[in-house]
Amino acid sequence: MKKTVKDIDVKGKKVFVRCDFNVPVDENGLITDDRRITGAIPTITYLTGQGAKVILASHMGRPKGKPDMKYSLKVVAARLSELLGQEVKFVSEPEVTGPETKAAAAALENGQVMLIENVRFREEETKNTPEFSRQLADLAEIFVNDAFGTAHRAHCSTAGVADYLPAVSGLLMEKEIRFFGDVLDDPKRPFTSVLGGAKVGDKIPLIENLIEKVDNIIIGGGMAYTFLKAQGMETGKSLLEEDKLDLALELMKKAEAKGVKFLLPVDMVCAEEFANDSPAGVYPADAMPADRMGLDIGPETCRIYRDAILASGTVVWNGPMGVFEMDSFAEGTRAIAQALNDCSGITVVGGGDSAAAARKFNLEANISHISTGGGASIECLEGKVLPGVACLLDL
Repeated sequence: MKKTVKDIDVKGKKVFVRCDFNVPVDENGLITDDRRITGAIPTITYLTGQGAKVILASHMGRPKGKPDMKYSLKVVAARLSELLGQEVKFVSEPEVTGPETKAAAAALENGQVMLIENVRFREEETKNTPEFSRQLADLAEIFVNDAFGTAHRAHCSTAGVADYLPAVSGLLMEKEIRFFGDVLDDPKRPFTSVLGGAKVGDKIPLIENLIEKVDNIIIGGGMAYTFLKAQGMETGKSLLEEDKLDLALELMKKAEAKGVKFLLPVDMVCAEEFANDSPAGVYPADAMPADRMGLDIGPETCRIYRDAILASGTVVWNGPMGVFEMDSFAEGTRAIAQALNDCSGITVVGGGDSAAAARKFNLEANISHISTGGGASIECLEGKVLPGVACLLDL
């Protein structure tokens, strides 16, 4: 376990907090979804309540290592001020750690909060160069990482700064670490993993690690057709990785040898073209027309998958079952989200498209944990050590 903000004395200390404020902004510069901001509030309010001097940092968008005011965090500071009920001083300097920023940090009083400019305005950030890490560290006395969404990146503000400051987790990071740790180390059984998305190749390490841990693996999305094709079935114009057919068979054999149930679609929704208005129909998995493509799992598959999920003690979901962005092919993904919502066991959604789907269908209320990190959650499930977690002090 890692130390958290509650394990150290922060009163009167300048605390550098890495948050994930990478929020979507519309053409008018308005935030369209502030969940990543609200997710950081518990850590910030705890620190201010303990009399810390809080210096917040984050990236937003992809400014490519250069100042680009389209990605300025000014709009985040304004929203934070509203949510916290106090002014969040914002310093916009292209160099991020310039003299104005240093002066503002030095002038902070106990309980006050400031936000520095987008750390990716500096090209050194993503290269994890010691010089920029040191400049960030010089602003404070303690480092708190509360940005699970970037914990799989060894950047200056997520890991490098820990070379110069005592480092602990924030409350959001603590929650993420706890859920993924419990899921992988001591799951309530049966343990079921639901995997979707486009390609088998993207999920090889994930599937291999889960085979060693789970009781059931449920497959959907574009990746399902590579497994079906590997079994000799017609997949028409569906997404297919011809070079991964042998690997797909190997993964299924590994699962069988471990006694892991490997569930594939028994029917699917197929259409003539990749379009929401394309004529569609439901076909058995062993009777897909050669001139159609599978774009969602079918109703019988939804029923089978739902039954498996409801019978599980732990469920982890990563990846949609179909092209859920198109209403005509969203029902399979909706059914999985509904099943997790209805399951009485521990249910974890691994960020990314799965989290977006749960939000789209308004099926978040009863899910145990929806991760804030897509890539980070996948690497956790793969059994990898995250740089932004590894750098934190152990209890």
